Amino acid sequence: MTRSRTQHDAPPPSAGSGRPETVGGLFIDRVTRSAAAEAFRFPAPDGAWESVSWTAVGERVTHLAAGLLALGIEPGERVAIMSGTRYEWIVADLAVMCAGAATTTVYPSSIAEDVAFILCDSDSRVVIAEDPAQLAKLREQRAELPGVRTVVLIAGDADTEDGWVISLDELARRGADLLATTPDAVAARSAATGPDSLATLIYTSGTTGRPKGVRLSHAAWAYQAAALVDLDILGADDLQYLWLPLAHAFGKVMLTAQLAIGFATAVDGRVDRIVENLAVVRPTFMGAVPRIFEKAHGRIATTVEAKGGPRARLFAWAVGVGRRVSDARLAGRPVPPLLAAAHRVADALVLAKIRARFGGRIRFFVSGSATLDPELARWFHGAGILVLDAYGMTENAAGACINRPDAFRFGTVGRPFPGTEIRIAADGEILLRSPSIMVGYHHQPETTTEALDDEGWLHTGDIGEVDADGFVRVTDRKKDLFKTSGGKYVSPAAVEGRFLALCPYAAQIVVYGADRKYCTALVALDPDALGGWAKRTGLSTDPHAELVARPEVRTLAQGYVDELNAGLNQWETVKDFALLDRELTVEAGELTPSLKLRRKVVEDLHRDRLDQLYES
Repeated sequence: MTRSRTQHDAPPPSAGSGRPETVGGLFIDRVTRSAAAEAFRFPAPDGAWESVSWTAVGERVTHLAAGLLALGIEPGERVAIMSGTRYEWIVADLAVMCAGAATTTVYPSSIAEDVAFILCDSDSRVVIAEDPAQLAKLREQRAELPGVRTVVLIAGDADTEDGWVISLDELARRGADLLATTPDAVAARSAATGPDSLATLIYTSGTTGRPKGVRLSHAAWAYQAAALVDLDILGADDLQYLWLPLAHAFGKVMLTAQLAIGFATAVDGRVDRIVENLAVVRPTFMGAVPRIFEKAHGRIATTVEAKGGPRARLFAWAVGVGRRVSDARLAGRPVPPLLAAAHRVADALVLAKIRARFGGRIRFFVSGSATLDPELARWFHGAGILVLDAYGMTENAAGACINRPDAFRFGTVGRPFPGTEIRIAADGEILLRSPSIMVGYHHQPETTTEALDDEGWLHTGDIGEVDADGFVRVTDRKKDLFKTSGGKYVSPAAVEGRFLALCPYAAQIVVYGADRKYCTALVALDPDALGGWAKRTGLSTDPHAELVARPEVRTLAQGYVDELNAGLNQWETVKDFALLDRELTVEAGELTPSLKLRRKVVEDLHRDRLDQLYES
């Protein structure tokens, strides 16, 4: 029933290791071992970066955990966090872990009705909300939330007549009062929490329908932490920049790795500040989704194009030199002396400046959530920036495979984690088995049975393959593959990724063609990039919706579509396309909060435009 299988030779790293087996245990161990070392830094109100030690974090977490106990939170009960990525999210989550409860994650972009569904489905007793905007959703749905006893507000005025809302500081004060009479309350609750206890209930944003609650145990996160220690790609001297949504498993696993390894993390969830912050923080690594690398590449390319003349030619020459050196090194060939000399000049004049945009100290980026186009990875590598593609799902606590600095292959997601097995089913679906597989979907036993078979294999819904060296390649989502009326299968994600790597003006592209004679696409252009192009070419800086309707913009996009088609099989080529008058957004339901495409939603919303592409 299967075509191939691969697994890491090492046993699961937690087996017999003596390492902590709960998130609370990992945290307490880290505070003890790294007391005075920097744990986190985050932007202060005055714009500077504030730093806190592990000891300070330990004190804050203990007080908040005790505050939860004072509110009556029992072992295993759920405490929801609905907030963007910030330092307070982290200490709140750690407090939940130390209190023996479980964190329900809620994206701050979720609408009020979805928030109510998640809180009710999870049976959350306490909600930690970021600000008045999040609180307003709870107040709007309060009649639907009889189980929510208390709301804890991170920022803003928490005063209410009925005491339903308290501040985060008030929660800590209540915890301090409890600890004054019962100093071991938090330690006892944490010690009583076992590896099989529920740690996190993550609601997948999904591409259709209601979100599903993924039940992840402490053992799942402890395995992820131990595996990342054993991979030995990060050290205590590293500095992470963290912007990833912490309601997503990718962000959560980066925090778990920090507890196990002990590096410091700079935290700021504002996506529009990433590049600016990288130059200030100067981290050594960062996790991101492909869209971040696509936008960074596009911004660099359009900036250089705007300068034109000798600068643009110098840039093109330097990038070409960097690419040739990269190709030689990837192939294991020596770099010829003349090329090496040219590379020293190219690096000094151009490539080092590209790296400086990211702080100048990046050892590598980790790309996850979707597959990064290999040509884009090669472009960054030519500039001296290594992007390591990784793979996993919420259902396996984020990490299954990763490329490593000393063993990577562009176009793949690397080899499995120690103790993780990969099997390719007869239809090409990737199956996973590891100690971090979910317990199941909350309140959905039938759906759980569909995803997890009797042998413990998780059916991922992804299509892929494993090469002779054990590197895993993910080609598409099983449900996204489509067949044209001519009987040819098309992987839309692969085509889309290639276009986004080619076109610096693109925000998104959706390739379509199921049961049609040929493929078409919806293309959304980046307003900032397109506006800059319009200004440079002397076009009126019209509103974006008017600008994309101009024939000059159509010609611009057509050139990149032609370049895309030149590298595709005939049946994959995009014969026609429509330019959308805006970017696809989370708010419109077209993207998930982790920026994944909701393909069916986009197709339904833009059905008329798609149908028009087949009328002639």
